[in-house]
Amino acid sequence: MFYYFLHHPHLALSNIWNVSMTTSFILLGFSEHPELQVVLFVLFLGIYSMTLAWNPGLIVLIRMESCLHSPMYFFLGNLSFVDISYTSSIAPKMLCDFFKQQKTISFVSCAAQFFFFIGMGGTECCLLVAMAYDRYAAISSPLLYTALMSPTICLGLVIIEYTGGLLTGLVQMIINHFFCDLPPLLVFSCSSTFLSQVVNFLVVCAVGGTSSLVLVSYGYIIAAVMKIHSTQGQMKSFNTCVSHLTTVILFYGSGLFSYLHSSAGYSQDQDKLVSMFYGAVIPMLNPIIYSLQNKEIKDALKKLKDRKKQMSSLCLIVP
Repeated sequence: MFYYFLHHPHLALSNIWNVSMTTSFILLGFSEHPELQVVLFVLFLGIYSMTLAWNPGLIVLIRMESCLHSPMYFFLGNLSFVDISYTSSIAPKMLCDFFKQQKTISFVSCAAQFFFFIGMGGTECCLLVAMAYDRYAAISSPLLYTALMSPTICLGLVIIEYTGGLLTGLVQMIINHFFCDLPPLLVFSCSSTFLSQVVNFLVVCAVGGTSSLVLVSYGYIIAAVMKIHSTQGQMKSFNTCVSHLTTVILFYGSGLFSYLHSSAGYSQDQDKLVSMFYGAVIPMLNPIIYSLQNKEIKDALKKLKDRKKQMSSLCLIVP
């Protein structure tokens, strides 16, 4: 995440239940670059504003257009919701702190921020796995696709994904002493951080292990595509996976790098850039990635524009 802690660095991670030791934390954020505060504020405000515009817009479009009422877009709508929740857990506080002299966050607020950030991040990992399976089912078994991805199955998968993601956030929040994000705090701790590092590694592997399921799905997808005789058919099938594969690479790559890089070579500036990318930029990019090369979404947008033009014309005709 974007915040780095300086206040109470002596707080031992082993004192899990001694909450009375501190009530708030000072967040350094980007305060070491005061000359860039205005530029960074405008940049992040723009990124967050576009996230709040494009993701809800995609959700509304999916709900309104019957041609988008399929498992793929059901998962995509949930992905947009998760992205809104994911970035909203950190962006408003970050933007408010840009011009504050005292950048603090309460203990309870820190716990809540960490829980929602990790929980929604875990949910997104699970969603990406479900979306990979959806593409595999569509390509390898088109005749059975309706049965394999029925509304009941899709709903069940989404419930499991949200439950798993939020449980991940809860486990991390308790084990990691309710801090907003673990990597920067491990550097400041004066006590042994071995247990916290082990737990963090195991939880990240559990969530990051979903990337293995994505890879397995794509292995089956490639095998299924190669069985298609026409080159045109192969390209058409691969094109349905490009957007999802791009999102997977960006999200897993930046997230796993941030949480698994060595603390011995810890670079705060480097970690801030990576955290900014997976915490703010990716939620903004996802609706763009899924819309640029998606003919169905483009057609749905065109239909929506045509309906608006017709409504406008009727309003002008009716006195």
